[in-house]
Formats: sequence, C-alpha cells, structure tokens
Amino acid sequence: MPAHQVVMVSLATPDGGKPNTITEVPTPIAARMVIEGSARQATDEEAARFHEEQALAKNAYEEAAAASKLQVVVVPAGRMPGRPGKEQ
Repeated sequence: MPAHQVVMVSLATPDGGKPNTITEVPTPIAARMVIEGSARQATDEEAARFHEEQALAKNAYEEAAAASKLQVVVVPAGRMPGRPGKEQ
C-alpha cells in the first residue's frame, strides 16, 4: 500500500462488522484492517466510484453552504434612495 490514503471496503465480522462500507483511511490503519480481517483494499473501480461520490457530495455541500449565505434585503418602494415617496 504505497499511497498515504487507501480506500477500503469493510467485511462482515463475527463481532457485528457490516460488510461493503467504503471509506478512505491512512495506510497504517488500512494495513491493520487487512491484518485483522475487518476490511480489504478497494478495487480500482470501487475507489474511483468512491472518489466520484465524495466529489459530488462535496460540491452539493458547498452549493448548500453558499445558498445559506445568500442574503436578501427587502426595501419598501417608498424608501428607496432617489425615488419619490414618503420619508419616515
């Protein structure tokens, strides 16, 4: 495992480990997971799909965060600068 981060796929374990959960972990943790039999390294296709899903989720989060920062100010027509109307 030459990379700093490794995409792993969990395996079913006797202590209740759920199979097929995909995550990315540091290499030392990935090695420990393989030795313990709790996960295997993802195939290239699984890793590519995982990274694509992560990128889509990140984009959706950033769009939602930007939308939540959008501020709208409602100015009554009579109070708009340069427009005739009642001043209060």
